[in-house]
Amino acid sequence: MRTIRGRLTAWYSIALLGTVVAFGALVYAELGRPSGQELEQRVALEADLAQRWLEESYRVLGTLVVPGDGPALDPGVASYFEAFRDYLIVADRNGQVLFLSTPARGLSFADLERLLAQLPPRGAATGGATVVLSDSIGPVRVLVRPLDRAGPGIAALLVATPERAASTDVAVVLRAMLLIAPVVLLVSIGLGYVLAGAALRPLESMNDEVHAIADGRSLHRRLAVPRSGDELARLAHTLNGMLARLEQSFASLRRFTADAGHELKTPLMVLRASIERSLRHPRIPADMMQPLDEALEQVNSMSEMVESLLTLARADEGRAPLAVQRTDLRDLMAEASETAGLLGEEAELAVRTTMPDAPVLLDVDPHRIREMLLNLVTNAVKFTPPGGSVELALADEGHQVVMTVRDTGIGIAAGDLPHLFERFWRADPARSRTGDRPGTGLGLAITKWIAEAHGGTIGVQSRPNRGTTFTVTLPRQGVEPPVARDAGG
Repeated sequence: MRTIRGRLTAWYSIALLGTVVAFGALVYAELGRPSGQELEQRVALEADLAQRWLEESYRVLGTLVVPGDGPALDPGVASYFEAFRDYLIVADRNGQVLFLSTPARGLSFADLERLLAQLPPRGAATGGATVVLSDSIGPVRVLVRPLDRAGPGIAALLVATPERAASTDVAVVLRAMLLIAPVVLLVSIGLGYVLAGAALRPLESMNDEVHAIADGRSLHRRLAVPRSGDELARLAHTLNGMLARLEQSFASLRRFTADAGHELKTPLMVLRASIERSLRHPRIPADMMQPLDEALEQVNSMSEMVESLLTLARADEGRAPLAVQRTDLRDLMAEASETAGLLGEEAELAVRTTMPDAPVLLDVDPHRIREMLLNLVTNAVKFTPPGGSVELALADEGHQVVMTVRDTGIGIAAGDLPHLFERFWRADPARSRTGDRPGTGLGLAITKWIAEAHGGTIGVQSRPNRGTTFTVTLPRQGVEPPVARDAGG
């Protein structure tokens, strides 16, 4: 179970199943316990009913035995006993049978003789006993009741019931439980699943809200706090407090980045101007040229990093508006292809470009798209060894436009791909700022922002020593330019 709802339902089902099984076992054990007292009460009750009926009938009729081929119980009186479920025998003082109930008439001769043997001699009294009949019937509980006020023609009655009658009741209960229990379990499990979903619905809503806030640009949003005041409400309060602290931390970090970028920008410009002026001075010693060139290169690299930081800081604060206009993307791809050719000329890289013949018009910010493509082709050329190739492709798929930059360079390890668009991330020492391929580590972060600012996506596929492919997908619908705000210098 990968969801809390599923686990709760499973635990509830197991607990309910255990409870039902335990309850059924206790009921079965209680009902299945041999209970001679219950059987004695049963035969005693039936004997009492039969005795009272015979005594009342004798008081009304005056006689209960009718003559015939043999003495027999009056049919009108005997009809009352036809409803008896157990064995009932009425006998006279000579031990002759006057009446047999329907179950008694179904007994074999041997079983009937065993019961008749329990009738007392004339005038004698007896109580209960257990008689074993045939295998199909088993032990029966027998009660013989002498009759003194049912007339001279009737001496005693015998009532017997099989001991397995109690077991039959247990089997009926067990069968009913086996039929009903699955239905109860299924209904309860379904109800438990629905209730668990209802209880966890606020948690799912919180998860959706947190997922929407996790992009880092919606930290001003807060979770709705349930009015229940339970654990979920306390969790919402805790998460809101954490979001408030994160928002404050991110705001401080952005302010620091923007302020540091602004503070560094002017000194770097002054320093670059001074170095360039020194390089142009006619009396500069020859041995100072190389150090000044290296210093200028470092200053330019730092200026590029500062400008990238400022761009990302403005983007984070929503202060980097897009100057959207209808643009033919073929022109931007041609510029990027030309730049790739110039950059790769020294390394003898083959640059190929594939574009449709018809214009590919899209509402974009051409400056930002150009910057995105230059970042991609610069990386492709930078990390492709001499003799390799760089391919640029533009495809118009109707509802979207796809731009691809593919190289045959050193590639990127699979474990580094998820971090590729993070700021200052460098995949390995071969891609270090201090190595042979220097860079700021911010180009791909800016590239990702440009693609997403246009409503698109950027993806990457790579294999070490086989090359890398970047794919930018821009939707066909127009991009609404955000309201421009003061960039703060």
